Amino acid sequence: MAATVSFKVPSPHGPRTVTVDYARVGSGEPLLLLHGIGHHRQAWDPVVDILATEREVIAVDLPGFGASPGLPDGLTYDLATTTAVFGAFCEALELDRPHVAGNSLGGLLALELGREKLVRSVTALSPAGFWSEAERRYAFAVLLTMRGIALRMPRPMVERLSRSAAGRTALTSTIYARPARRSPEAVVAETLALVNATGFAETLRAGGAVQFVDDIPGVPVTVAWGSKDRLLLRRQGVRAKQIIPKARLVRLPGCGHCPMNDDPALVARVILDGSR
Repeated sequence: MAATVSFKVPSPHGPRTVTVDYARVGSGEPLLLLHGIGHHRQAWDPVVDILATEREVIAVDLPGFGASPGLPDGLTYDLATTTAVFGAFCEALELDRPHVAGNSLGGLLALELGREKLVRSVTALSPAGFWSEAERRYAFAVLLTMRGIALRMPRPMVERLSRSAAGRTALTSTIYARPARRSPEAVVAETLALVNATGFAETLRAGGAVQFVDDIPGVPVTVAWGSKDRLLLRRQGVRAKQIIPKARLVRLPGCGHCPMNDDPALVARVILDGSR
């Protein structure tokens, strides 16, 4: 069920009200799902029904993405602020240390929530923050190119391309290894989500200084990487394992940067195993 919640977050200029859109389904221990930059919570749709058989699933639109409005004046899109936002979000929904799974930017946020001991377990799918400087510049250039193309493309063209497997491949092959599996409606919706992502530029700007360097003791961590990830190359998973030695490192054969679409059953199993 889709819903909206508003809550207060501290800022140097006094508390600010943040509003977040989310969907909640299933029963069991709570599981928070966080998407990547330029995406929206529907990125998780291929796995939500599977996860909901064992977990109460809360899929969130990050501030400035999807249906969630941008952060108010006085709050920035840096990692510390976004972590505080989701700590307050969990308090507002009375989620007592939920499990969390995140993809890309969402994976980085999930790991930071784990480092702050705000969650019970972390599953990070191709998380940001384990790049070399050259790899970061490459990823940011790809993201900027993707958004630039989406901004210039008229909606009727997007709808026309999405009707064919070849068109869906042209639109989404950067993030999916099996883009033809994505429905035309989903491809149109996520292209529009990229176009309308008011938090995109500031989030990307803040991400330029991000490098995840801390271990996460006391919290079970799973890091999973698609073997065909074209955005954040899979060798970054080895670095993640070196920084978080007790993490379970899982390869996702045949999967791209957003593996939920490429192999829903495998990704759901990895998340559920990581949260047991």
